[in-house]
Amino acid sequence: MVIPVHDVNPVRRTPVVTYALIGANVLVFLFMPGLSGSVAGDSTLAQACHLHAFLEHYAAVPRELMHHQLPQLVSTGEVRGAGCQLAPPDYVKTPALSVFTAMFLHGGWLHLLGNMLFLLIFGNNIEDRMGHVRFALFYVVCGYAASYGFAVFNAESTDPLIGASGAIAGVLGAYLVLYPKARVWVLVPFLVFLPLRLPAWLVLGFWFALQAVYSSGEGVSGAGTVAYAAHVVGFLAGMLLAWPLKAGTPPPPEPRGLLFGRRARPRQTW
Repeated sequence: MVIPVHDVNPVRRTPVVTYALIGANVLVFLFMPGLSGSVAGDSTLAQACHLHAFLEHYAAVPRELMHHQLPQLVSTGEVRGAGCQLAPPDYVKTPALSVFTAMFLHGGWLHLLGNMLFLLIFGNNIEDRMGHVRFALFYVVCGYAASYGFAVFNAESTDPLIGASGAIAGVLGAYLVLYPKARVWVLVPFLVFLPLRLPAWLVLGFWFALQAVYSSGEGVSGAGTVAYAAHVVGFLAGMLLAWPLKAGTPPPPEPRGLLFGRRARPRQTW
């Protein structure tokens, strides 16, 4: 994988929604129970039970989304013997609303920071093109499309679905449609991290291709714990929603300086 660090695509207005989304995701993560040991990698059974109870309440679950079948017993957050205590839920969960709350939950620091990096780099230009309100709605719609799209292919799954990845995948899809020629500085792991400036269509196209391959189970063991199918659906939803704006989108600035690690030659006109 290449790691994007910056895009050469200035904005005209402050991306307040992008910043607010990043702030909200970080704030929610800091207050998520049971993750205090996630940095050091240690976690007690009590922390795990507390987190499990929290996710059952606020995470999206494919089976609940498709069948509206809520579990009769859920974790109370307390330890019982070698496991977590179960009891009937003392709350009312709305599956459709859980999709929204799940978009602000993350399973660890790497999960959070990776998502926020992509949102910071690519979200500001999409917000700049759409406007603050439309971008906020676009972000939520892509998140819902990703979650329900994943649920369609995993209708019987009871594993909690969390993270902003589906919504951010929509942002990436929109960026590919609106700014395919924008240059993106990336770090390519090749013995050391090699900095290159590549076109957005190559960076994002490669990212999408990997998600599509991984979602089929190829290249990963049992598709791991990552909802790759949600990334694919969110990306396609973002492309579709952004397509009507393509014709009126001004092109990014002409690249200068390094291009693919070499000095770009001046362009001749005829």
